Amino acid sequence: MRLEYFQMITRVVAFDAQAKTLTAAADVPAESPVFEGHFPGYPLLPGVLMIEAMAQTSGWLILGLNKLTAMPFLVGTNTTKMRDFVQPSTPLMVHAEMVGDGSGYAVTKAFITREGKKVAEAEIKFAVKTFPDPKFAAMIREWGERLQFPFEKLETA
Repeated sequence: MRLEYFQMITRVVAFDAQAKTLTAAADVPAESPVFEGHFPGYPLLPGVLMIEAMAQTSGWLILGLNKLTAMPFLVGTNTTKMRDFVQPSTPLMVHAEMVGDGSGYAVTKAFITREGKKVAEAEIKFAVKTFPDPKFAAMIREWGERLQFPFEKLETA
Protein backbone atom coordinates (compact mmCIF):
# COMPACT_ATOMS: atom_id res chain seq x y z
CA MET A 1 0.00 0.00 0.00
CA ARG A 2 1.08 3.53 -0.76
CA LEU A 3 -1.59 5.42 1.14
CA GLU A 4 -0.54 8.91 0.07
CA TYR A 5 -0.90 7.89 -3.60
CA PHE A 6 -4.12 5.92 -3.12
CA GLN A 7 -2.36 2.75 -4.28
CA MET A 8 -4.19 0.46 -1.93
CA ILE A 9 -3.29 -3.01 -3.15
CA THR A 10 0.20 -4.48 -3.19
CA ARG A 11 -0.23 -7.29 -5.72
CA VAL A 12 -2.83 -9.44 -7.43
CA VAL A 13 -2.76 -12.91 -5.90
CA ALA A 14 -5.43 -14.70 -7.97
CA PHE A 15 -7.72 -13.95 -10.91
CA ASP A 16 -10.39 -16.42 -12.04
CA ALA A 17 -12.36 -15.22 -15.06
CA GLN A 18 -14.78 -18.16 -14.96
CA ALA A 19 -15.63 -17.66 -11.29
CA LYS A 20 -15.49 -13.87 -11.80
CA THR A 21 -13.26 -13.39 -8.76
CA LEU A 22 -10.02 -11.64 -7.92
CA THR A 23 -7.93 -11.66 -4.74
CA ALA A 24 -5.27 -9.08 -3.94
CA ALA A 25 -2.79 -8.59 -1.13
CA ALA A 26 -2.78 -5.23 0.63
CA ASP A 27 0.12 -4.77 3.02
CA VAL A 28 -0.60 -1.87 5.36
CA PRO A 29 2.65 0.11 5.80
CA ALA A 30 4.31 0.53 9.17
CA GLU A 31 4.38 4.30 8.75
CA SER A 32 2.40 6.84 6.75
CA PRO A 33 1.43 10.50 7.17
CA VAL A 34 -2.17 9.23 7.22
CA PHE A 35 -1.53 7.63 10.61
CA GLU A 36 -0.28 10.89 12.12
CA GLY A 37 -3.82 12.23 12.20
CA HIS A 38 -5.80 8.98 12.31
CA PHE A 39 -5.28 8.79 15.27
CA PRO A 40 -2.33 10.38 17.13
CA GLY A 41 -0.90 7.74 19.46
CA TYR A 42 -3.24 5.02 18.15
CA PRO A 43 -2.82 4.76 14.38
CA LEU A 44 -5.61 3.04 12.45
CA LEU A 45 -6.22 2.51 8.75
CA PRO A 46 -9.19 4.77 7.89
CA GLY A 47 -12.35 2.96 6.84
CA VAL A 48 -12.56 5.00 3.64
CA LEU A 49 -9.17 3.58 2.62
CA MET A 50 -10.46 0.06 3.25
CA ILE A 51 -13.37 0.89 0.94
CA GLU A 52 -10.86 2.15 -1.63
CA ALA A 53 -8.87 -1.10 -1.34
CA MET A 54 -12.05 -3.08 -2.03
CA ALA A 55 -12.91 -0.75 -4.92
CA GLN A 56 -9.44 -1.12 -6.46
CA THR A 57 -9.55 -4.90 -6.13
CA SER A 58 -12.99 -4.90 -7.74
CA GLY A 59 -11.67 -2.56 -10.41
CA TRP A 60 -8.90 -4.98 -11.35
CA LEU A 61 -11.48 -7.75 -11.53
CA ILE A 62 -13.61 -5.68 -13.92
CA LEU A 63 -10.54 -4.68 -15.96
CA GLY A 64 -9.58 -8.35 -16.27
CA LEU A 65 -13.07 -9.52 -17.22
CA ASN A 66 -13.14 -6.80 -19.89
CA LYS A 67 -9.62 -7.75 -21.06
CA LEU A 68 -8.43 -4.20 -20.31
CA THR A 69 -10.71 -2.69 -22.97
CA ALA A 70 -12.91 -0.77 -20.51
CA MET A 71 -12.26 1.14 -17.30
CA PRO A 72 -14.41 0.90 -14.16
CA PHE A 73 -15.25 4.14 -12.35
CA LEU A 74 -16.60 3.97 -8.80
CA VAL A 75 -20.16 5.28 -8.55
CA GLY A 76 -21.35 4.01 -5.17
CA THR A 77 -21.36 1.49 -2.35
CA ASN A 78 -24.08 -0.37 -0.48
CA THR A 79 -24.15 -2.43 2.70
CA THR A 80 -20.67 -1.28 3.69
CA LYS A 81 -19.52 -2.63 7.04
CA MET A 82 -16.32 -2.10 8.99
CA ARG A 83 -16.04 -5.09 11.31
CA ASP A 84 -12.71 -4.46 13.06
CA PHE A 85 -9.82 -2.00 13.34
CA VAL A 86 -6.72 -2.37 11.15
CA GLN A 87 -3.38 -1.16 12.48
CA PRO A 88 -0.11 -0.39 10.68
CA SER A 89 2.09 -3.31 9.53
CA THR A 90 -0.92 -5.53 8.93
CA PRO A 91 -1.07 -7.85 5.91
CA LEU A 92 -4.57 -7.96 4.43
CA MET A 93 -6.25 -9.98 1.69
CA VAL A 94 -8.91 -8.29 -0.42
CA HIS A 95 -11.45 -10.40 -2.28
CA ALA A 96 -13.88 -9.31 -5.01
CA GLU A 97 -16.60 -11.16 -6.90
CA MET A 98 -18.67 -9.86 -9.82
CA VAL A 99 -22.38 -10.13 -8.98
CA GLY A 100 -23.89 -7.96 -11.72
CA ASP A 101 -22.84 -6.68 -15.12
CA GLY A 102 -24.72 -4.93 -17.89
CA SER A 103 -25.86 -1.66 -19.48
CA GLY A 104 -22.49 -0.04 -18.80
CA TYR A 105 -22.47 -0.87 -15.09
CA ALA A 106 -20.94 -3.54 -12.88
CA VAL A 107 -21.60 -4.57 -9.28
CA THR A 108 -19.18 -6.46 -7.06
CA LYS A 109 -19.22 -7.85 -3.57
CA ALA A 110 -15.90 -7.37 -1.84
CA PHE A 111 -14.41 -8.06 1.56
CA ILE A 112 -11.11 -7.74 3.40
CA THR A 113 -9.63 -10.37 5.69
CA ARG A 114 -6.85 -10.30 8.25
CA GLU A 115 -5.56 -13.75 9.21
CA GLY A 116 -8.74 -15.22 7.72
CA LYS A 117 -11.10 -12.99 9.71
CA LYS A 118 -13.32 -10.51 7.86
CA VAL A 119 -12.57 -6.88 8.80
CA ALA A 120 -14.62 -5.04 6.14
CA GLU A 121 -17.14 -5.73 3.37
CA ALA A 122 -19.13 -3.82 0.79
CA GLU A 123 -21.22 -4.08 -2.34
CA ILE A 124 -19.63 -1.73 -4.87
CA LYS A 125 -21.09 -0.22 -8.05
CA PHE A 126 -19.12 0.97 -11.07
CA ALA A 127 -19.77 2.67 -14.37
CA VAL A 128 -17.76 0.83 -17.04
CA LYS A 129 -16.55 3.04 -19.88
CA THR A 130 -14.02 2.89 -22.68
CA PHE A 131 -10.68 4.42 -21.81
CA PRO A 132 -10.75 8.18 -22.42
CA ASP A 133 -7.23 8.12 -23.86
CA PRO A 134 -4.80 5.39 -25.05
CA LYS A 135 -2.11 6.84 -22.74
CA PHE A 136 -4.43 6.27 -19.78
CA ALA A 137 -4.96 2.65 -20.85
CA ALA A 138 -1.17 2.20 -21.15
CA MET A 139 -0.65 3.67 -17.67
CA ILE A 140 -3.22 1.23 -16.22
CA ARG A 141 -1.46 -1.70 -17.92
CA GLU A 142 1.89 -0.57 -16.43
CA TRP A 143 0.27 -0.36 -13.00
CA GLY A 144 -1.07 -3.88 -13.53
CA GLU A 145 2.44 -5.11 -14.30
CA ARG A 146 3.68 -3.65 -10.99
CA LEU A 147 0.80 -5.44 -9.25
CA GLN A 148 1.73 -8.73 -10.97
CA PHE A 149 -1.66 -8.92 -12.68
CA PRO A 150 -1.78 -12.25 -14.61
CA PHE A 151 -2.19 -10.77 -18.10
CA GLU A 152 -1.62 -14.22 -19.62
CA LYS A 153 -5.01 -15.29 -18.24
CA LEU A 154 -6.75 -12.63 -20.34
CA GLU A 155 -6.10 -14.70 -23.46
CA THR A 156 -8.38 -17.45 -22.12
CA ALA A 157 -10.86 -15.24 -20.26
